[in-house]
Amino acid sequence: MLHELGDGMGKITLLIIPAVPYQFDIFFLLHDIARQLRVTGDRRARAHGMTRAQWVILWWLERQPGLSQKELAELMDVEPITVARLVDRLAGRAMVERRDDPADRRIWRLHLLPPALPVLAHMRGERDQIQTTLTAGVSPETLAIVGDALTTMKANIVAELRARPAAVPAADTKPAPRHPGARRRAADITEGAGIRERRKESTAEPTVHQDQP
Repeated sequence: MLHELGDGMGKITLLIIPAVPYQFDIFFLLHDIARQLRVTGDRRARAHGMTRAQWVILWWLERQPGLSQKELAELMDVEPITVARLVDRLAGRAMVERRDDPADRRIWRLHLLPPALPVLAHMRGERDQIQTTLTAGVSPETLAIVGDALTTMKANIVAELRARPAAVPAADTKPAPRHPGARRRAADITEGAGIRERRKESTAEPTVHQDQP
């Protein structure tokens, strides 16, 4: 809707967007709550000189000591290299250490160290504050119903994912036919490059290695 305002010196056109009536959407609501929780988690973690992802790692290792980096990456839904970098930072602060797996020396098992304990205590305090804010005005009876409903929703999604087969990759396609002379030309180019490289090596000055004092 366009609305014009004027005072003799000119006109200003305003675009007025009418309010959209509220419609309950479970997908949007769950996503928005999760997003807001991530935002407040990020802010609270930064106040303690850490990141929310580092907090999550400490939380998982408190609940399940000895997780591998790969297992932790799957739980956090991130790439293993991301977990490796986060663990490097936590190890640099003496909060986490990597230990060899007795059954497989190729695997590191992650364990908390004593300096992580005060951080976990702060995290529990922050978590309690967030939960108090999140559930303000919600009766214990309603909260129990919501918890049961969310647990059922999660179970439904997990069951659906397990029942649905994984996506089948697209069938391999044959490469486009090449011109009969293409292979010969490619061989000529490769041979010519090799000749030029040998000439360069024969005319290059030898490298002199000097011993370090």
